[in-house]
Amino acid sequence: MPGVEGAAPPQPAAAPVSGRALRILYLHQHFSRPEGSTGTRSFLNATALAEAGHAVTVACGQYDGARTGLSMPFHRGQRTGAMEGFLLREYEIRCGNAQGLRARSGAFLRFAAATAHLALAELWDLVIASSTPLTVVIPALLAHHRRGTPFIFEMRDPWPELPRALSSGGRGVPRPVLGAMGWLANAACRRASAVVALTEGMADIAVARGAAARAVHVLPQGADLGMFGPHVRPWRPPGAATDEMLAVYAGAHGEANGLDQLLDAAALLKGSRIRLVLVGQGARKPALMARAAAEDLPVLFLDPMPKARLAGLLAGADAGLLCLRPVPEFAEWSAPNKLVEGLAAGLPMVSNVPGRAERLLRSGACGLAVPPGDAPALAAALRRLAGDAALRRAMGHAGRRLAEERFDAWRIARDFARLATETVR
Repeated sequence: MPGVEGAAPPQPAAAPVSGRALRILYLHQHFSRPEGSTGTRSFLNATALAEAGHAVTVACGQYDGARTGLSMPFHRGQRTGAMEGFLLREYEIRCGNAQGLRARSGAFLRFAAATAHLALAELWDLVIASSTPLTVVIPALLAHHRRGTPFIFEMRDPWPELPRALSSGGRGVPRPVLGAMGWLANAACRRASAVVALTEGMADIAVARGAAARAVHVLPQGADLGMFGPHVRPWRPPGAATDEMLAVYAGAHGEANGLDQLLDAAALLKGSRIRLVLVGQGARKPALMARAAAEDLPVLFLDPMPKARLAGLLAGADAGLLCLRPVPEFAEWSAPNKLVEGLAAGLPMVSNVPGRAERLLRSGACGLAVPPGDAPALAAALRRLAGDAALRRAMGHAGRRLAEERFDAWRIARDFARLATETVR
């Protein structure tokens, strides 16, 4: 629901586990409600914290594709409104993957400066710093240093490890910046009362950077099982024939995603009644669209869409796609929304990401894994699914069961709320 300017902080809805309502500041620059096209983990976590009886304030910026639910004008660079039991403070700081490195870095630092003032202006029982970007831990570290405020460091992507891997060959983030990131990551891991990692690989990084093993908790990426699933009313985009097998990729179109691999596979699938649907935005999208048009590839490009709309598209599709650039570090560090949302939707997944994702698909019998960078193998996997409806159904059912057992986003959010409650005793 839309926020209300000047609304009072949310009141505890129920007695928390600790018996004391906590005043929690939750920092996540890329916050979005489900009406947006990006991740909603912080929305679910904040809602679960409020339902546990805590007074929660979420601070965010303006992330491309996100929807905060606030619509009133900004006043002195910010606006505030009530959400589902918590307070949202949005800063007029735009950030998006299509921006260059300098523009994104500037947005990260401005948000850190604005929220540092917020972290020190009031007395908080707990600060939660959700990265990326890593600069979000600066306010948490300042509040911890000056007031002893405990904080939780939520590691959604490993920085600087991931930017360093993507910068191989002399391109990307400069070495001095990577060095500063390393110092900041060490400080966050060593001084946090708890570290939440999305994968076991990220948890290992936290321990290597100084976090106590007992303080590190793996809470994986999840999907809203009520929003995504075979029960959702399906739809298919214009241009997709009823007898075509639709394989959907929904996510960023950036350098890290390596989507030229999908177009390479599409070139091998011409005339096969298989169509790829790429949903999202990013710096590489114009070039991808130009190539697909020039080569007349069986690919449809769609703009980012709200999660509920995406759920209907997945319900009307036949397979899901997980694609990343062939970077070895992705094997254990990636935790993409598109994987768990595809499983929740009951789709067989085709992935070119080794390691964690490959093990998940093979052990769960819910998809096909192919080597990274191998377009013929990717095309062959899609041909196999297109020719075997029974296999698609079996893998789809297995994926949905796996999502119910391990990737229920609301259950994960409640686990997060319990951890936050136990962190402050």
